[in-house]
Amino acid sequence: MSAPCWPGFGMLLPRGGRAILLRLCEWVESEQPSDLSALYALTQAATEEFNLLEAEFEAAGSEIETVAREEIAEDFWFVASAYGFTDADAEKLIATRDW
Repeated sequence: MSAPCWPGFGMLLPRGGRAILLRLCEWVESEQPSDLSALYALTQAATEEFNLLEAEFEAAGSEIETVAREEIAEDFWFVASAYGFTDADAEKLIATRDW
């Protein structure tokens, strides 16, 4: 099954978002954060990448929709918990978001 497309935007959000989340996983695996503050630094860097993706949407006259925003936030928490950070604060994971 392929990711959904939005008219005029093709696969920008699904592919771009997937790539950002995969990079976040790579960062966690290579940096091996020892505490939440180190994890938050990595997730907030990935959040900055989503901010840039949102800027691309805005430049095209659109935005990341509310449901997508919630899904992205849940994906960040899923990544954190998958790497053992089950006590991570979902809002702190994406504290630098502009979307």
